[in-house]
Amino acid sequence: MVAVSPDYASRLRYAWRVVSVTSLGLILIGIAGSTLNVALPAVVRHFRAGPFESGWILLAFLLVSTASLVFFGRVADLLGRREIYLTGFALFTAASLLAGFAPDVWFLIAMRAVQAIGAAMILANGTVIITDAFPPDRLSQGMGVYIGTLSVAQLAGPTLGGLIAETAGWQWIFWVNVPAGVLALVWGAMTLRKMPRGPREPVDALGNALVFAALSAVLLALSEAGSRGPASPVVLTGAAIFVVLAPLIVVVERRASHPVLNMTLFTGRMLACANLASFCNALARSALILVVALYFQAARGADAFTAGLSVLPLPVGMGLASPIAGALGRRLSPYTLAIVGSAFSALGLGVLTLTADPATPYGLIGVGLFLAGCGSGTFLTGNTTQVMTALPSGSLGVVNGFRIMIMNVGFVLSVGLSLSLITSSVGPALRNQVYAATLSQLSPVAVDQLMTGFQRTYAVLFTVALLGTALSAFARTPKV
Repeated sequence: MVAVSPDYASRLRYAWRVVSVTSLGLILIGIAGSTLNVALPAVVRHFRAGPFESGWILLAFLLVSTASLVFFGRVADLLGRREIYLTGFALFTAASLLAGFAPDVWFLIAMRAVQAIGAAMILANGTVIITDAFPPDRLSQGMGVYIGTLSVAQLAGPTLGGLIAETAGWQWIFWVNVPAGVLALVWGAMTLRKMPRGPREPVDALGNALVFAALSAVLLALSEAGSRGPASPVVLTGAAIFVVLAPLIVVVERRASHPVLNMTLFTGRMLACANLASFCNALARSALILVVALYFQAARGADAFTAGLSVLPLPVGMGLASPIAGALGRRLSPYTLAIVGSAFSALGLGVLTLTADPATPYGLIGVGLFLAGCGSGTFLTGNTTQVMTALPSGSLGVVNGFRIMIMNVGFVLSVGLSLSLITSSVGPALRNQVYAATLSQLSPVAVDQLMTGFQRTYAVLFTVALLGTALSAFARTPKV
């Protein structure tokens, strides 16, 4: 038996308390997202929202949180990681409360943006807080449990969202976050220790503004491409703005003293490929719950609760795989776990691509979702551990914010692209019926048209997952 020093044991006990705090944050954000993914048609019907507003109920959160992640990673280095993290809980909770009182759809979208600011404060710092708390030889275990809690949220969220939408009313989709947010804030204040602050370096305000503008432009183009067509002026304008801003961002960030996108920290092959693989995995998996929930409601006529139950194999697979992968991390390299996980994600999406039909037996759909969930849980544990252990310790805050921002760009594009692909197969008059989940009541012909959109969506996500597997294979750590 190997003796364990008192200091090591004390650090490990504190580290697991930290995991309990950060896991609450991940559960809070995960439930907020997955409940709304299933209950979106109920919200759309309540506000009589059009296709544009319907998409932006989801996209506003993703856009704002993505664009502000690196910013809050830098702010936390300056003002204190614990303080910014707890402020995120407070903002997220307050915005959730107000969202339930929304008088119109645009007020709801604004509150989703405020929620996103709080979520960015939480996400930009949770992984760094865990990395700082754990001994290096136990980090993969802590990361596996932390990431596994996201699947707990995704497991409870769809069912909870469907049940709330069918019984209590859409407002409670937001109000259920309030007691959880208060609990997380109190427990975090009691548990987290102050961490040393980083050097007082300036925030790259211009870089943050340009990144936000570029993401907004490309997201607008994607979200409108399905409803107005790729040649519409809105789509072309959004695409043109992104094309102009992308090289400008590179030039500005190379000259900035403390850039929001610190490219020099991602020049090595391992970090570059690992982060691109993370982007591909996020793009391939992030919209799955939304896509499958819409499939069951819009194409098969299921209610929100049934749709929520139907997507459960995905988070169940993720919940089982994440801690198992964390435990295996003491025997298998993070590199191996990332490759295996990415391959399983692609396999699951391949099954869904081949079985996209209203008459497909649920068992086949469940197998595809379960495989995709197992793959994502394994990949995230391996990839996150691989990247975090390779980063310079003095820049964990900013670089981790950049790492999560890359994933969140995948989230944003996944939702925008999937919604655009699904609705591109039906005429303009029917697109709102898709978001409201009433298309199945019209005719079998309309449903057949919609299934073409689902098939396209799954095929694109499958292709992206295959690319992520190849990038994971190239992300081998160079031998010293």
